[in-house]
Amino acid sequence: MDKKISVGAVSYLNTKPLIHGILTSPVSEEVELVLDHPANLAERLKQGRIDMGLVPVGALPTIPGARVVSDHCIGTEGEVASVAVFSEVPLEGIRKIWLDYQSRTSVRLCRLIFDRHLRRSDIEYLEARDEGYIESIKGDTAGLVIGDRALRLNRSFPHLFDLGSLWREFTGLPFVFACWVACRDLDPSFIGRFNEANRHGIEAIDQVVEGIDFPYYDLERYFKSNMSYTLDDAKREGMRRFLDML
Repeated sequence: MDKKISVGAVSYLNTKPLIHGILTSPVSEEVELVLDHPANLAERLKQGRIDMGLVPVGALPTIPGARVVSDHCIGTEGEVASVAVFSEVPLEGIRKIWLDYQSRTSVRLCRLIFDRHLRRSDIEYLEARDEGYIESIKGDTAGLVIGDRALRLNRSFPHLFDLGSLWREFTGLPFVFACWVACRDLDPSFIGRFNEANRHGIEAIDQVVEGIDFPYYDLERYFKSNMSYTLDDAKREGMRRFLDML
């Protein structure tokens, strides 16, 4: 292949198995890997700066020509651990929630869950701009935190509202946070090799865990139980339900 395909992935722990598969498979010679926050990847794809990307599901309606191109995703069957609202007080005591600036999908899921499932439509939402908002999670002000930072905070607050678990309670469906998306047709044979690379990475989770120093959370549990990487029919239905609700 003369020109490498630019592939954007999220720079979080949850993508490590997928990235490991890409980098240790023959498809690595065909791609240029770009790592960024979820919200930034959606913009890169929209602007044509990457050919395909692991894009937040909530951004799909804003990207002209967006199409899902792989059988793999960043999803969960229930408890996700790395997308949660942290609070010093129980649900009835929360008055405000800081919203993480790194993922629009998680922000939309948070608002939907608290409004329609937990019946807290009275909450005031605050838009975070940088990491400093985490220090403001105190008293009646909670905070949505995603990614590796959420795993680090796992035992730091008396109350944690896991959005994967709450979505399952609300709909009975798994949730997809991000999936591989392109805005143009890609060679089907490349997609086949890319899918195989993803499968290879998922099968190598034990090896991936051994190579990561992260004492805050059990990564074997995270990759094998909290995360679910196969984009099956149930997850596609979860995606459709979420997008319909938006």
